[in-house]
Amino acid sequence: MIACQRSGESRPLSSSNSHYQVDQTLFADFVDTTAEPERIADGCIWTEGPVWLNGQLYFNDIPNKRMLSWSRVHGVQVALENSEFSNGNTVGLDGRMVSCEHGGRRVIVRDNPNDLTAVSVIADQYNGLSLNSPNDVVVKSDGSVWFTDPPYGIDSNVEGYQAPSAIGSNNVYRVDVDGSVTCVIDDFEKPNGLAFSPDEKLLYIADSGAARGAGFPELDFSLPHHVRVFDVIDNELKNGRVLFVSTGGGVPDGLRIDTDGYIWCSAADGVHCLDPQGELLGKILLPGAVANCCFGGESGTDLFITASDCVYRVSTSRLGAESMRKGQS
Repeated sequence: MIACQRSGESRPLSSSNSHYQVDQTLFADFVDTTAEPERIADGCIWTEGPVWLNGQLYFNDIPNKRMLSWSRVHGVQVALENSEFSNGNTVGLDGRMVSCEHGGRRVIVRDNPNDLTAVSVIADQYNGLSLNSPNDVVVKSDGSVWFTDPPYGIDSNVEGYQAPSAIGSNNVYRVDVDGSVTCVIDDFEKPNGLAFSPDEKLLYIADSGAARGAGFPELDFSLPHHVRVFDVIDNELKNGRVLFVSTGGGVPDGLRIDTDGYIWCSAADGVHCLDPQGELLGKILLPGAVANCCFGGESGTDLFITASDCVYRVSTSRLGAESMRKGQS
């Protein structure tokens, strides 16, 4: 597959099959729409937090409180028996996995790739109060760690331990290299997935406020179900605006940005691919509700998608923006 140049012209198109919806011709250059998404894992309850690290995919089966791994050679294996309801994962600049724990109500770094139980705490409090249940996380090239903190892990015992919120709001935080924790935005209903643009001048954050969480299937579409984008100026968020409202019958969740700034956002019916202005290019359609995605594989261009009880792999011509930073392999 030949990668399309960002400056290439894309023409409107409306076509679809059972696996892909093509709204702009450019999408067919990004994704091999002739190949069916490959299901590489099943039998879970709710998969989340995909991350490619050390030649294999790691992902969480949150209600089963375990982390799994997948590789072509070994298939699916249990990587961690007790993940403390871990959700989002990423890779730090030093190549170690950074994880959000619902159960521990903290963000951690896994110190030893051969022993995922060995961890150090990045953040578990803000102003002396316990966090809610950190959900997703990204590491900026200056070493700061940014994460979202909705209440999904404390709203029930399905994805964590039910408890009241000590903070009383659902915020987005930045942890600087000196360990200080700063609230960068506090007006979200339920902040969820987040990702930086390739030049780190923009931060995209999903608000899945319409979804109450596990055990509560009803959605309230009077509440936010959109992705907002912010200018990042001196590590502060400015000029927030809505980029994309989910129209797939659900809420936006995890998202990734590729090296040309195109957005790959999970949104219930599949992964929505949008240009930097928020225009829909196409969708990868899957039978289960999609929670998250990440780029990886030997070439770095495979898109791994966590969808309900399964995980899928789709061949693309894109690289994730994370590959431009250290630690991704």
